[in-house]
Amino acid sequence: MEPRSSIAVLAHELKQNLFSGARLALFLPVRALDFRASIGQYSALVIASLAFSIAGGMLREGFPGHVNFGALTVALAQVPLVLAACVLAARLFREPRLALAFAVLLVATDPLFEIADVAIRLAGEVDAIEPYAAAVNWAFIAWGFAIVARTQLVLTGWRGRASWLALGLFSVMLLSLIWLFPPTEFWVPVQEDTEAETPEASITQEEVIHRQGSLLEEQLAALLPERPGVEDLYFVGVAPYALQDTFYQELTTVKELIDERFDTAGRSVALVNNSATLKDRPIATVSNLRKTLARLGRTINTEEDIVLLHITTHGSSDLQLAFDLPPLELRQLTPTALARMLADSGIKWKIIVLSACFSGGFIEALKDPNTLILTAADSAHSSFGCDYDSEITWFSKALYDEALRRTFSFTEAFELARRSVTAREKAQGYEPSNPQMFVGEAVRRKLAALEKRLSARPSSGKLPPVSATVTSGAAPAHSKRVSSVNPSDSRTVVVNGRE
Repeated sequence: MEPRSSIAVLAHELKQNLFSGARLALFLPVRALDFRASIGQYSALVIASLAFSIAGGMLREGFPGHVNFGALTVALAQVPLVLAACVLAARLFREPRLALAFAVLLVATDPLFEIADVAIRLAGEVDAIEPYAAAVNWAFIAWGFAIVARTQLVLTGWRGRASWLALGLFSVMLLSLIWLFPPTEFWVPVQEDTEAETPEASITQEEVIHRQGSLLEEQLAALLPERPGVEDLYFVGVAPYALQDTFYQELTTVKELIDERFDTAGRSVALVNNSATLKDRPIATVSNLRKTLARLGRTINTEEDIVLLHITTHGSSDLQLAFDLPPLELRQLTPTALARMLADSGIKWKIIVLSACFSGGFIEALKDPNTLILTAADSAHSSFGCDYDSEITWFSKALYDEALRRTFSFTEAFELARRSVTAREKAQGYEPSNPQMFVGEAVRRKLAALEKRLSARPSSGKLPPVSATVTSGAAPAHSKRVSSVNPSDSRTVVVNGRE
């Protein structure tokens, strides 16, 4: 019998390693001798793991599409971390040969994770699976830790102190992979959009720059004047995060509701960072927000009228609201900056809604007797629904699209929204975001007068929900995306709706 070629041997050993890796991950009988440990096999297993990930993405996302090379880069960046952990573990056992064995066994189990994920995704409708997303994530993490422990047992048996230290080392490695390298889809579907035939606008294009120079002034000049003797409500909506469509889509829904139901049509301004709106809406920057508020302070009757400011974006634990529009380097919004521009504007009566993580940290700087403040979270927790597949954040969905369709009272709507969000977080196993409300003593009476006026309007009836597709937590098959954004483009990582 003729000897097999080196490629044939490599393929045969790869097949054996993948088969043995599956048995290891499924806790079926397997021995260390069932694996073939070599540098060539480790490299082949890494390539095979990437191939399984791409194939899994194709099955989940469908065609047409393309490989997300950013995700490939992230995956390859994990290799040095895994190898370093394997080398250190081998030193703990005083057997250098174990380093390569650990690496081969661990990566040999990767394809089974991808197969399991695809099977779960394809087992039923997304809507039916979503409530169990958190439980599934934790199950996969627990599975990973169990495989690490079994890998040690298969290769070394239990050797007391050395085994405990190695298990701790590999646990740190897994936690580092989870937090430093969150999973990113390797396959990105091409969005079928009627606007795909026209090139995406960019803030660097000359015509866009010239148009932006006048858009804000045109929008502010078009505001209807205040009506003497009427508590007019003016709306300022800000969606400043351009790297995903969620916030622009939310602002569209919120503005439509407020204009129709709260009588702000002709008295609303929208500042948006999104490639789909660069030619017809002013961009959202801290400077444009300051100009808008200053202009409103000169337009309205500050003793009579109310301004509703709604900002939806990502928030950070150091209390900054994200303003992003690459390649521009925009200033982030802090509590002090927002408080200063509101004070400088001269606007007296204010409703401030902040739909962002850690947004409760803004309350202390903004509160006064004439202000109502509603936030999606407290100062120490994240809020939810700001992932790439969402069309509206959970808090804004509950506050605007549900509660404010039933009542004209913002305080009552907040209590309804808070209960709704809390129940949804509990059902999905998330840590509570703890939405916050501050009500100034003077603004209570002002809001009561506004509520009475709106309730008396002939067109004050309830509106049918306009974002029924949002309640499921997933976009329908034919939903229109505003623009196509790859998750890898964002510097903010969102996993299962949490920042």
